[in-house]
Amino acid sequence: MSAVARDAAEADPIAPSGSSSTYLLVPITLFFALLFVAVLRSPRLVTVSGLGSAIIVAVPLVLATYALMASTIAGRGTVDLSVGPLIGFINVTLIQIHGAGGLQSEAAFILYALASGVAYQVLMALIVIFVRVQPIIVALSGYLALSGINLVILPRPGGTAPEWMSTWGAGTEVLSPVLVILLIATAGWLIFTQTAFYGHLRLMGSDERAAYTSGVRITVVRIGAHAISGLFAGLSAICFTALISSGDPNQGTTYTLIAVTALVLGGASLAGGRGGVVGSLLGAVNIYLITYVLATFNFGAVQSFVTDLAYGTILVLSLMITVALPFLQRHLRFVSPLLYFVVLSVLTLGVILHAGFDYAHLAPMPRAAGSNPDVFIFEAPGTYAEAAQGSRLAKPIVFALLVVIGLTGSLRLLVQRKRPLSLSPVVFLLAAGLVLLGIYAIKNPQRLGHLLGPAGIERAS
Repeated sequence: MSAVARDAAEADPIAPSGSSSTYLLVPITLFFALLFVAVLRSPRLVTVSGLGSAIIVAVPLVLATYALMASTIAGRGTVDLSVGPLIGFINVTLIQIHGAGGLQSEAAFILYALASGVAYQVLMALIVIFVRVQPIIVALSGYLALSGINLVILPRPGGTAPEWMSTWGAGTEVLSPVLVILLIATAGWLIFTQTAFYGHLRLMGSDERAAYTSGVRITVVRIGAHAISGLFAGLSAICFTALISSGDPNQGTTYTLIAVTALVLGGASLAGGRGGVVGSLLGAVNIYLITYVLATFNFGAVQSFVTDLAYGTILVLSLMITVALPFLQRHLRFVSPLLYFVVLSVLTLGVILHAGFDYAHLAPMPRAAGSNPDVFIFEAPGTYAEAAQGSRLAKPIVFALLVVIGLTGSLRLLVQRKRPLSLSPVVFLLAAGLVLLGIYAIKNPQRLGHLLGPAGIERAS
């Protein structure tokens, strides 16, 4: 592999280098801002059932954004507008074939969805390469054609999903098959970023002529990018089918606009060459949070119009920020998105505890006779049996959080070289730890409250 291609391959989008990952600061900031508002407006979001519902609704959009990301990185302005109708096409054909007695096994059902997505995307790539039609024209033609074909196959919503898929869309548990699909897809992309093919893909998206002169097989790389996009589209269709438990020829088309908006919110460049799974994930989750926050307000008959207005406004603002990205990279090149994410995650955990904790349980108890009425400002009034000794696990938890922040900052300071080391494993280990801690806080808010303070302790006799 040439030196140019090798440099492109080593430009990890979540590495601590400011020049390569500064664009993640925008989706990270928007994510935590929306999460703060969502949790304070509706604490139900941070319950087990609330998270389960959020996962089943958001995962099809996340995977649709992944599908757009894979083809957009390839360059030539390849924004696949047909991704929504493609998801709808796979959905209605799955339901119709299953209703006719086919695709009865889980393996056949999933393989058909994946094969359909890959076949369409490879066909699109072949038209772009050999017929030499602009990708946007091919994508728009596919959008219109698939929208009509979907209505021919299934004129109106109907049909039923397979019996084994009935529990997938319940949304009552955090750890569901839909979440497993998302984790597998994300892990697969992260493994793919460690290959030479990914370096060729990014190089081709940044400068196709330079990639060609460097020996990159442009045709193979572009077909491969579209095939990966088809895999993600098939997975999105499977999760979408689990969500609605039926077939719908119209609903899938709505994913086109919101997936493009999510892609831009995640910091991907529509011109190609820049994009990643972290930014795409944050962008799609931000779209869901925007919808969730707006749903907590009552706009009456114009609710849907307000939601569309919010999508369009945020899309325009994101594009403006993308234009200003070189300026931000010059002035924020020393800001680590990893450390920024960890600090905001700790603050978010505090907001979740505040929103989910039962403060009525902490109502002041009557003071015993002879107790000292002059208490310190942070002391609970009254005489408590355990207030003097405090929580046994408060110090270890606080110490663990400080270690996480300190370790992240130390790694950021130590890895200051001409070619920074990739901290991808550290990022996802820390993120996984924070997610597990957040799930524990959601499932056991009262117990975590006990660990962090003298909540619910008994009064001494």
